[in-house]
Order: sequence, then structure tokens, then C-alpha cells
Amino acid sequence: MDKILKIATKELGIREYPGPDHNPRIIKYAEEAGMDWVNDDETPWCSIFLNWVCEKAHFERSHAAAARSWLNIGSHTDLPEPGHIVVYWRISPTSWQGHVGIFLGYSKNRKRIYTLGGNQQNAVSISAYNSDQLLGFRVLKSTIDLQLSTETLNLGDRGPAVVKLQDALKMGGFDCGTSDGFFGPMTEKAVKKLQRASGGDLEIDGIFGRDSRLFLIDLVQNG
Repeated sequence: MDKILKIATKELGIREYPGPDHNPRIIKYAEEAGMDWVNDDETPWCSIFLNWVCEKAHFERSHAAAARSWLNIGSHTDLPEPGHIVVYWRISPTSWQGHVGIFLGYSKNRKRIYTLGGNQQNAVSISAYNSDQLLGFRVLKSTIDLQLSTETLNLGDRGPAVVKLQDALKMGGFDCGTSDGFFGPMTEKAVKKLQRASGGDLEIDGIFGRDSRLFLIDLVQNG
């Protein structure tokens, strides 16, 4: 869920334009989220913003502008962590209206829920919502399926398993050159950088084994 938080946090401060003008950034959220029917910044956009964030982070989306659409996405949890999705009711618990954002944490007395989201005071902001308006917390799944081979790979290996490794390394931010299926010096160097990024949890030997594979999968899917 770190990717969701990182992408959303970078948008803090984006807000609606007053008057007849519309913020093109907010319209861009809708366009890139597949809701190009939105051409203003006045259409309720909390779900639009979250769909955009999840698209960029490669997590499942609701594909809908309605906040309550997120109640059908992912899985329910009663133990939310920062980066999980939080859905609230508006007007009444049984109405169709609501609000959706990214859970950050509870207040000390647990009566307020700190939420990062769009269309909060007409902006991407962090706001606190009453806990009694909570409809539920959702845990989203990554849409990235790396399908990495379980075999150990090292310098000199060739084949489709190496291609998938090279693609995954680049998705994780480790440059290994062209995905040519050859585990050469550049791929070995990239694997060592991956292992170094573990902060000491992995041996830096350039061999892509089980532990390195699990670390790379977690890094790519969760950031």
C-alpha cells in the first residue's frame, strides 16, 4: 500500500478553481482513470481521484465515480493500516451518497479517522472524519502479476525466466538493460542493487534465489 500513499501524497494541494474555470489536473485524473465524460472540477471527484491513484499504483479499481463503489472492491478488514481504503456514508447510512479516501490512522480517542483523499474541502488534502460515519475499510490487491520462475538464476543463465526477471527488475527501478533473456553483467549488477536495497536482509551475491524473488515481488507490488 506504500505506492498508493506515495502517489496520493504527491498530489496534496491540488484544488478546484473558483468560478467558471476548472483545474486541468483534476480533469486529467478523470481522463486517465477512464472517466473522460468528466470535463469539470465540480463533479464529485473523491472516487475519481482514488481510481486515478490506484491506476498509477497498479492496484485494483472500482472504475466508478460513486464513492460507495469501493465497498465491492478488494477485501474487508477490521484492522486497517495506512494505505488501506476507507469508505464513509453521507446524508445517511442508507443513502447512495458517500466519500472514499485513503486511511492514515485514528485519533487518540478513535472518534476521528484521518483520511488522505480528493475532493476534501475541494482539494487533495488530509482531513479527519467522524468514526460513526464509517462504512468499511478495504484492502486492495495489486494488479501486477510478475509470474517469476521459482528457479535460482545467476550469471550466464538464459531463457524466458531471465526475461521475466529483467522485466521485474526494471519495474522495481533497477536498470538491467534490454530484456534479452541473458543474465549478463548488467543483470547481475541490477540483482546486487536489489539485494543491497533490502538493508542487509539479503546477501549481496548477484544470485537471484527465493529470498531475492520474494523481496522483489513485495517491492514491485507494494512499493
